[in-house]
Amino acid sequence: MSVTQSSRGSASGYEVVHRSREFRTLRRRFASFVVPVTVLFIGWYFRYVLVAVFAPGFMRTPVVGDVNIGLCFGVLEFVCTFAITLGYNRGARKLDPLAGRLRQRLDSGRVR
Repeated sequence: MSVTQSSRGSASGYEVVHRSREFRTLRRRFASFVVPVTVLFIGWYFRYVLVAVFAPGFMRTPVVGDVNIGLCFGVLEFVCTFAITLGYNRGARKLDPLAGRLRQRLDSGRVR
């Protein structure tokens, strides 16, 4: 089957790949990382903002010298972002071979 849509109205290669088991597996594996991590990170971020707005006294509590809880929470936002990036990078290494096979099938026109 050709990658493009034929005159008979058959599905394009993209549609065939989209319906394939491999593509569903790829999407499921991707979503199993992205959705929970996104929810956790946004929850952590909004908790940080809400505490800063509604409990400024708590955020001003000194930890060491001029470093307070608010500053520690802010730095932890960056640490969390880097941890998510590292985790995604490791997870993407497992997804890349599957995505590469799908892309190769599509590019070669061997879509069935």
